[in-house]
Amino acid sequence: MWIIVAIICAALAAFVYNYVFRTSGPNPFDIDTREPLKPLVTQKKEKNKVLKQGFLASKVPENLDAIVIGSGIGGLGLAVLLAKVGKRVLVLEQHDRAGGCCHTFTEKGFEFDVGIHYIGDLLEHKPFRCMLDQLTNGQLQWEPLDNPFDQVVLGPPENRRTYPIYSGRNRFPDELKKFFPGEEAAIDEYMRLVKKAGRSVWFLCLLKLVPVPLAKFLVYTGLANRLSFFFRMASRSVTEVVNELTENNDLRAVFSYIFGTYGNMPKDGSFSMHSLLVCHYLTGAWYPIGGASEIAYHMIPIIEKAGGAVLVRAPVNRILFNDNKEAIGVSVMKGQEEIHVHAPKVISNAGIFNTYQKLLPKELQAMPAIQKQLGMMKNGAGGLSIFLGLTGTKEDLGLKADNYWIFTEHNLDELVVTYLKGNREESARSVPLLFVASPSAKDPTWEERSPGKSTLSLVSFANYEWFEEWKDDKVTNRGTDYNELKQIFCDSILEVVMSVFPKITRDKVEFIEAGTPITNTHYIGAPKGEIYGADHGTARFSAECSATVRPQTPLKNLYLTGQDVFVCGFAGALAGALTCGSVILNRNLHLDTIALAKKTKRVDTKKLE
Repeated sequence: MWIIVAIICAALAAFVYNYVFRTSGPNPFDIDTREPLKPLVTQKKEKNKVLKQGFLASKVPENLDAIVIGSGIGGLGLAVLLAKVGKRVLVLEQHDRAGGCCHTFTEKGFEFDVGIHYIGDLLEHKPFRCMLDQLTNGQLQWEPLDNPFDQVVLGPPENRRTYPIYSGRNRFPDELKKFFPGEEAAIDEYMRLVKKAGRSVWFLCLLKLVPVPLAKFLVYTGLANRLSFFFRMASRSVTEVVNELTENNDLRAVFSYIFGTYGNMPKDGSFSMHSLLVCHYLTGAWYPIGGASEIAYHMIPIIEKAGGAVLVRAPVNRILFNDNKEAIGVSVMKGQEEIHVHAPKVISNAGIFNTYQKLLPKELQAMPAIQKQLGMMKNGAGGLSIFLGLTGTKEDLGLKADNYWIFTEHNLDELVVTYLKGNREESARSVPLLFVASPSAKDPTWEERSPGKSTLSLVSFANYEWFEEWKDDKVTNRGTDYNELKQIFCDSILEVVMSVFPKITRDKVEFIEAGTPITNTHYIGAPKGEIYGADHGTARFSAECSATVRPQTPLKNLYLTGQDVFVCGFAGALAGALTCGSVILNRNLHLDTIALAKKTKRVDTKKLE
């Protein structure tokens, strides 16, 4: 009996090992492609030659190996990985510029980032940094934020408490202990849980890489939960965990504050997802030098060099299939004309809901396997953004290279529930949570590019339903009522900003505009105005859901990449691209990034000798 069990376990281990450590396919990181750093390009016309290449049938490369729908980082990242092994890839973007949430726009002389506020885990010679260096041929540079990089602000103006959040695996908890004497044990246990859950994320990757029968076996036997602390903690909410650690309400809020980076209030958010974000910033936070558009600007030429292209104003209206239900290409709308583009592989970075509910024929949408995946996921929270253009330098306005998380009190769950359930006008007058960042203060090239000006990016959440009545109106003319509602949000949020940053006054405001959930739908294709893709609650991170929603779809030659494959955010979308690339290229690219980090460290060390 025990001999049989041992044989079965050995066979299972060998099978898993084969898929985890498989290296039969081509390696995009085989050659170090970093080049000497080139001067920063600041001329908009020059950058737009790369970022704004409009779709024409004559621009579509011949003999494509793959089509990628959507030019967010999950789509561009995958396209570069394939290009680095010689694949000819066409990336199609519905907006008028490439980059997805990494794009920028300019109004009245102010450049605004729409989604990149700060990125963690970018220490040199670490896998994530080395991967990004290869995906941009070493041309994308990063500026560290101040330390503390986040400020957590709790309470009304008359009783406001500010808690600085420092990077550093030891400094982060040590600084918290200075503000919360007597809570040392709670802080230490929080750190232990966060690190253990974060380190266990590899099993999430494993479930998406091994064959479906093996993934199901690991899930339904309970082995996934037994073997992975990530999955054991995934079903527990942030509130549940932190409330067991301490009775101190302010400390509970500080433990939970970063929920805004994945979009679920603490009572709904998965502690494992939360742990990934805390771990992500433990070694620091960074911002792209030159702004977020630098990311796509340095990735697109790599795709083009391999014979591919990144074309904008190219809305894909459906995916094409043959009689065997195999994806064979896409249909692009050019005015009233449908243009068909064919390739042996179609990869969607448009999100699971857009892909399955909008781009598939009705008969394929109805497939049980497709409906099962849709039933496991739900839309994330709608995002609200305020873009503020200011007269004055960062010194004039008291702005630093950090972020502020401002809450009207420490009871975070109650604040969010009351706000989202409230009447829209009343809620607009009292937004209880606000993220504040200054891209201009973070970018060392800003003052040279835009002297005497500064910007703030302000982010919160808002119900899609508050704005849904205007969703079909022209984006530039949605009417008086819509503009009045946006103005209420702008005015109330500006009051909060001025109370926290006393050097910012109304006379310094040159430009203010709000982006609502329906703005997100128009510009980044978010079906319900979400900014983090599918919902990141506890159900999303069950072992069963994690094993089911994977790069391979139930339809042959159709794949998913980006946030909905792995987790949200810049790093999460790139992890989705790595996972999808691993499946397509038949090798574990996650392990390749680890080997890459070791190799580049050796190379760079020798150069210094």
